Amino acid sequence: MSNQSSSDNTPTANVSFTDLAIDSTLARRFETLGIVNPTPIQQQAIPHVLAGKDVLAGAQTGTGKTAAYGVPLIQQLLQNPIDAQQKQGTIRSLILVPTRELAQQVLESLQLYAAETDLTIVAVYGGTSMKVQVNKLADGADILIATPGRLLDHAHVKTFTLAKVQTLVLDEADRMLDMGFMPDIQRVLKRVPKQRQTLFFSATFTAKIKSTAYRLLNDPEEVQVTPRNSTADTVKQMVYPVDKKRKRELLAYLIGSRNWQQVLVFVRTKQGSDALAKELKLDGIKAVSINGDKSQGARQKALNDFKEGKVRALIATDVAARGLDIEQLAQVINYDMPFKAEDYVHRIGRTGRAGQQGLAVSLLSRDEEPILQAIERLLDQRLPQEWLAGFEPSLAADIDSEGNSRRKSRSSEKRKLKAQLKIHSGRGKRR
Repeated sequence: MSNQSSSDNTPTANVSFTDLAIDSTLARRFETLGIVNPTPIQQQAIPHVLAGKDVLAGAQTGTGKTAAYGVPLIQQLLQNPIDAQQKQGTIRSLILVPTRELAQQVLESLQLYAAETDLTIVAVYGGTSMKVQVNKLADGADILIATPGRLLDHAHVKTFTLAKVQTLVLDEADRMLDMGFMPDIQRVLKRVPKQRQTLFFSATFTAKIKSTAYRLLNDPEEVQVTPRNSTADTVKQMVYPVDKKRKRELLAYLIGSRNWQQVLVFVRTKQGSDALAKELKLDGIKAVSINGDKSQGARQKALNDFKEGKVRALIATDVAARGLDIEQLAQVINYDMPFKAEDYVHRIGRTGRAGQQGLAVSLLSRDEEPILQAIERLLDQRLPQEWLAGFEPSLAADIDSEGNSRRKSRSSEKRKLKAQLKIHSGRGKRR
């Protein structure tokens, strides 16, 4: 096993895709798309993937991980063509992702890269018609992108067989290997051949998840182009301590006073996302929510309206932390701190992508301080904090709506938050 690393996220000069043994047709396709130099994660991962090695790769969000596994995957399939009869009812390469949004993003990217080929690339995920997906897969697929739950739904009704999968990819592998998804992943692993190439890509890997990954990989090449669990230098981070009951007021103030026209706001719960969107509308800020309870059509419309500037704020749960790729998104707000410290990295990775500048603001209530500490331990850095005039947090007590002083025990709040985190970490939901 080799371990490669680089702290520089800028493409190395004079390295092209053809230098990485990428087929000239695919290299020209990238030139047509205006992509001249491969990024560091692409430079380091592509040769290993082409060589048929198992790979464990970590790089910050927005650095081109999809192309790092997608382009060599396409090339491998083109170099080993099969006829329509052989492909019928089979999947040649399988990419597993945690969310519908990421499935759609990966599909669009791979279809763009393979536009001048005859490869069949299909995505399946919850919230859309099984029948439509079955029809698309009637002749099999060269590449199938799937959320685990929907993949197993298809496997159960025998839409296709996974017995001939040559390459298995886990995108956002840290999420795919945690307690929530792991049972489904184990079911999938029983259906794919033991002799295969396996690729794990993610922005974050805890020591526990990394240990799990190594048990599923065969003598992998490890690629880490940036410090593990790090955030992009292009993202400015700021924490604003504030009383919980004044978060909505502070959020509206920041959006209005700073004239932010496109803001992605993360909350913890589905109900909280809907409620905050309604409250912002009452403040005169056009907002829409996106969460796991919404239909795929509603989620897609909300995302499209946000991208097109029809709404100013997109209020999202962590279902959107992985998979949203919005060009030049300037601001991400943590209205609620995430349940898991690793999700902070993925949330703020929605801004500052592809070398752009970004701002990540966290609104911190007193009961969320343990989560901030966990995030700082993960990143191995202290996040800057600033009190905003007029929104300074109360130090002595919280005042309820009737004006009564309610003193809260910090230890009680910490125990409550830890209990919430424990419950959340054990949840698993098919998407």
